[in-house]
Amino acid sequence: MTTGLEEALTLLQNKVRRDILERLVREPHYPLQLSHQIGVSQQAIMKHLGLLEGAGLVVSEMVPSEKGGPPKRIFAVRESFSMRIDLGPDLFRIEQRKLPKGGPMRISTALPPEILGLAEVVSGRRRIPLGEAMGHLSLLSAELDALDRQRDAVIALHQHIRNRVSHAVDEEFIEYEHRRVMHDILDDPRKRFDITRLRDELQIGASQMETVLDEVRQRLLRQIGEAQEGQVIAAPQDADLPWWEMLDRTSKGSRR
Repeated sequence: MTTGLEEALTLLQNKVRRDILERLVREPHYPLQLSHQIGVSQQAIMKHLGLLEGAGLVVSEMVPSEKGGPPKRIFAVRESFSMRIDLGPDLFRIEQRKLPKGGPMRISTALPPEILGLAEVVSGRRRIPLGEAMGHLSLLSAELDALDRQRDAVIALHQHIRNRVSHAVDEEFIEYEHRRVMHDILDDPRKRFDITRLRDELQIGASQMETVLDEVRQRLLRQIGEAQEGQVIAAPQDADLPWWEMLDRTSKGSRR
C-alpha cells in the first residue's frame, strides 16, 4: 500500500505522529514505549498508530512477551519515500518520490560517480562494522548536503526565470483565465496541459475554455514568430497546449 501525497501531508502535519515515526524508523517499538518516550498517553499513541497504519506508513505484528505474558503488538516502518516542498514568489512545488528498491549495485546506475565505489564496497554484505559504517554514512551525508545545495541553486535559478517571465505574462495577457493557462504551462513545459482540470477549477464551459486556449495560442504564435527571425512555425488549429515540443525543436535549432 502506497501512501498518497495528500494523505501523507495530512498525517505528517501532527508533531506527535512525526515523533512516533522518528522512533519507528530506527527500530520497532511497543505503544507503551512510545507513550513514555514522547510523553503522551498510551490511548493517544494507539490512536495515532491506527491512523499511520491505516495509511500504510507503519505496520504491526503480534510478538511473544519477553516476560512470559500475553503477546504484544509492536509497530515498525516499512514504506520509503521522499517528500519535498518548495515555496516562494513564483515558486510552488510539492512532490512525493518513491525511493528505488534493491541492493547497492541495482541502484548504482543512478548514483553519482563520486560514491559509486562505495556501492561496490558494501554490495552483498549482510553486516557492516560500526566504525566502517560511520565513515560511509559521513561520506553519504556530505554528498547529500552537496546535492541539496546544488538543487537549491537550480530551484533559485528556476524561480528567477519564472519571476522575469511573469512580468511578460502580466503585460501580454490581461484576462485572468489567459494568465492562468500560461502559468500552468510554465510550471513545467515538459508536461501535457490538463485542460479538463483547469476548466473545472475556472468553472467555465467547454466552449469558453476553447476560446481562451485559442486566444492564448494565437498570442503565443505571434510572440514565438517575433522571437525567431526568419523562421516559420506552423501548427494545426486543434493542436494541444502546451507547446513544449515545438519550443524544444526551436531551441535546439537555435543552438546549432
